[in-house]
Amino acid sequence: MLTGGRIGLRARHEDDIPVLMTELYNDVVYAARASGVPWRPLAVDAEEKEDRISFSVVELEGSTVIGIATLWGIDTHNRSAHIGLGLRPAARGKGYGTDVVATLCHYAFAVRSLHRLQIETLADNTAMQRSAERNGFVREGVLRSSAWVLGEFMDEVLLGLLVEDWKPDLRRRERGGAEPR
Repeated sequence: MLTGGRIGLRARHEDDIPVLMTELYNDVVYAARASGVPWRPLAVDAEEKEDRISFSVVELEGSTVIGIATLWGIDTHNRSAHIGLGLRPAARGKGYGTDVVATLCHYAFAVRSLHRLQIETLADNTAMQRSAERNGFVREGVLRSSAWVLGEFMDEVLLGLLVEDWKPDLRRRERGGAEPR
C-alpha cells in the first residue's frame, strides 16, 4: 500500500465495488463532471488498461474506503501521465484530496520514474485546483469550452508538475513516518 499522511492507496478489492458504485459511479452528475466522458453504467468487472492504474483510497485510521485515485493516460515514451481522483461525499472538504495528490505524485515520480504529471479539472472545481497547487502543480492555462458536461460546454483548468519541481513531503520524514510503501 502507498501511504500519505492520512490516506492509503491500494489495489481495488471486491468489497470496495458496491460502495464506490453507489456513491461515485452511480451519481450521474458527479460522474459526468469527474470523468470527462458521458456517464454510462460500469460493469463490476471492468478491466484495467495498461495506460491506467486505479487505486482505492482508504483512511489509514480505520481502513474505510473513501474514494478512488487514478494515474491515467500513462505515456511511457514521454514519461508523462494524468492524475484523477474522486472522493465519497462524506470525505470531501477534509484535506484528503491534497494527500491523495501527494501520494500519486510519489508513485508517479519515485516509483514509475515519470517526468511530468498533468491535471485537467473543471474551472469551478476549486477543491481539486487547491489540492494540485498545494503539491506544486502550476496552472498552465484554461481550455475554453473543452468539456461537455450534462448538456453544456465548460472550461477546464490545466495544471502541470515536472519532476524537477516536485518537492516530496518532507513533513512525513520529520514526523518519523515512512516513505509511501
